[in-house]
Amino acid sequence: MRSRLFLGLALACALAPRVSVAQSVQVDASIPPYQVVSGVAGNLSSIGSDTLNNLMTLWAETFRAKYPNVRIQIEGKGSSTAPAALIDGTAQVGPMSREMKSSEIDAFEKKFGYPPTAYRVAVDALAVYVNKDNPVSQLTLPQVDAIFSKTRRCGAPAAIDTWSQIGGSGMYATRRLSLYGRNSASGTYGYFKEHALCGGDFRDEVKEQPGSASVVQGVTEDSFGIGYSGIGYKTSSVKALDLAAKDGMPFAKAEPADVYAGKYPLARFLLIYVNQAPNRPLDPLVREFLRLVLSKDGQEAVVKDGYLPLTKALFAEEHARLEKQ
Repeated sequence: MRSRLFLGLALACALAPRVSVAQSVQVDASIPPYQVVSGVAGNLSSIGSDTLNNLMTLWAETFRAKYPNVRIQIEGKGSSTAPAALIDGTAQVGPMSREMKSSEIDAFEKKFGYPPTAYRVAVDALAVYVNKDNPVSQLTLPQVDAIFSKTRRCGAPAAIDTWSQIGGSGMYATRRLSLYGRNSASGTYGYFKEHALCGGDFRDEVKEQPGSASVVQGVTEDSFGIGYSGIGYKTSSVKALDLAAKDGMPFAKAEPADVYAGKYPLARFLLIYVNQAPNRPLDPLVREFLRLVLSKDGQEAVVKDGYLPLTKALFAEEHARLEKQ
C-alpha cells in the first residue's frame, strides 16, 4: 500500500478562517455510525504527525464524549516521531502523513518480530500555496522542483528564482520568490521531497516552519511567499495552485473531484500506525478508537477538518482489516 494516491483504482491559521475544500463532500451514506461498547477506559497516547494534529484532536473529543473515563494525550511534532514512540511504547497510535521508511519498519520489526500496521484514515491533497492576491495560478511539478530544490531532479533546465519566470506580473515581475516549508521531522517534508522534488534536496533558503499552519501563515503575511502544506490548513488568505505532473499534461485542482479521480499529482493517504501483533487481539482501547475513526462519526470529523473522507471502497477495505484481527 503506497500513500501516494491513485484513487481512481479504489475509487489553524489564526489570521484567517480555514476554508474546507471538503465542504462539498459528504461521507458515504453506507458507512455506519460508531456503536458504543462497554468496558472501555484507560489512557491513550498519540505521537506523530502535525498535519493530523487537529484531526486527532477532533477524533479524541468525539471519543471522550462517548467514553468519559478515557484520557487521551496528543503530541503532533512530526511524522518521524511516530515510529520511535511506537517502538518505545510511549504511544499506542502513531499518526503519519507519509508511509514509514524501510529503516523505521526494520527498527520496529527488530524490536517486536513483526512490522507495524498502518490504517488509511483520510485523504489529503498536499497543496502548493501562494498569497490570495498572487496572479500565478498553476505550476507543473518540474517547476515546483525548480522552485524548492537545488538539485532539479524532476528535469527543469534551470532554477526558478523570480515570479516573472512563472508568469508573475505587476509588482511580482521583479521580485524573488520567498520559500516556506516544513522541517525534516515532518512527514509532509518527506512526502514533498520524494514526490515533488523527485527525491532531490531542498534549497538552503527554504524557511522551515514548525507546523502546517505556520507555513500558511507565512504565505499569508508574505505577498511573495510560496509554500506547501496539507489542504486541511487552507485559509481564505491563500490559494492552492493547480498542478500538472509533467509539462504538457493537464492541470488538476486540489479539490475533491480531481483528487478522487486520481488526477491531482500530490494526493496522499493520511495514516495511523499501531502495534498489532499477528494472531493476537488488538488492545481494546486502540481498537475502539480506530473503529470510531473508521465510522461515520470519524469520517465526518475528517470533512469538518478540511480533508477528504474515505470512499466506500476504501472504508470497506480498512474496516475489514480492523475487524479481521
